[in-house]
Amino acid sequence: MTLRWLSATLDLTAGACRRASQKLDGSPHRKALAAWRRADGDRTLRLDYDLNENSVVFDLGGYRGQWTSDIFSMYCCCVYCFEPVRRFAEQITARFARNGKIRVFPFGLAGSDRHEWISLNADGSSICRGRRDEEIELVEAARFIEQHQIGRIDLMKVNIEGAEYELLEHLLQTGLIRSIVDLQVQFHDLVPDAGARAQKIRQQLSQTHRVTYQYDFVWENWRSTSKL
Repeated sequence: MTLRWLSATLDLTAGACRRASQKLDGSPHRKALAAWRRADGDRTLRLDYDLNENSVVFDLGGYRGQWTSDIFSMYCCCVYCFEPVRRFAEQITARFARNGKIRVFPFGLAGSDRHEWISLNADGSSICRGRRDEEIELVEAARFIEQHQIGRIDLMKVNIEGAEYELLEHLLQTGLIRSIVDLQVQFHDLVPDAGARAQKIRQQLSQTHRVTYQYDFVWENWRSTSKL
């Protein structure tokens, strides 16, 4: 690893951790965030997967493409990067213009096809905050996966600022969750009853996946218990 690569990764993930700390300032969350930092999770757990050049990775919430860049640099895998904010999508597209294994899509995946308004706040941009800064496109995840004939997703990273609940419920309802080997997700306290809703999703996930690491409302990973 180069110092430049490590610095870029830390800059990207430090903002997410700061926002998480601000949103959930209760003692249990502070402990989870402190434990995550002690584990150096952004440079270890979030990148340590059994991937290779044939693996398919989904990056939901691409922002500037740093995680996509990091995971590709380690495994030379095929990455589908989704970023609905126009400016960020254009930046990512330009960044990977010469890389045929990274495909950038200027929309988000969700439970249905529609347009939404998003509040812009760098990597904290969200459709759950109420402001109407930019209209974005959302595409039904099941339809996208079927159209692109993707039978297996080796790793799906989800950091979409509150929209993860709808997406994961959709993947569970359609059964598509069974096609995902590793699911890396950050839950956010941006929707009503976030804790209860996250717990229900976890209970359903436990029927097909097992936890490999879990730092509550920071980052967690679920790995399929089936051989895909």
